[in-house]
Amino acid sequence: MASALGSLILFVISLLVGGLGIYVGARVVTGVEDYSHAVVTAVIGAVAWAVFSWIPLIGGLLALLAYIAVINWRYRGGWVNAVLIALVAWVATAIVVFVLGSLGVPVSGIGVLGV
Repeated sequence: MASALGSLILFVISLLVGGLGIYVGARVVTGVEDYSHAVVTAVIGAVAWAVFSWIPLIGGLLALLAYIAVINWRYRGGWVNAVLIALVAWVATAIVVFVLGSLGVPVSGIGVLGV
């Protein structure tokens, strides 16, 4: 039971970290300041990634396009802004994951690709 609780806590922390990355990306690129919107975007983006990433040969590309499409759908500004939000989110999340990892907290960034 303790393991399940620990896993749930790490999942929630990782989701909040991923949401933080998207929040930072959206704030820098579009000026939107809504953390809860970013966390929901992270959840939807993670689901989109899970749906498409398993497809052989082209799954990674389809998953990336689906992830960017989710950001495009959730934030104004079009495809270029969606790509920029994703890039800033990746950098911000990688920094937070690195810092938390250095402190002994083994989190990832759920909802941000590759972190």
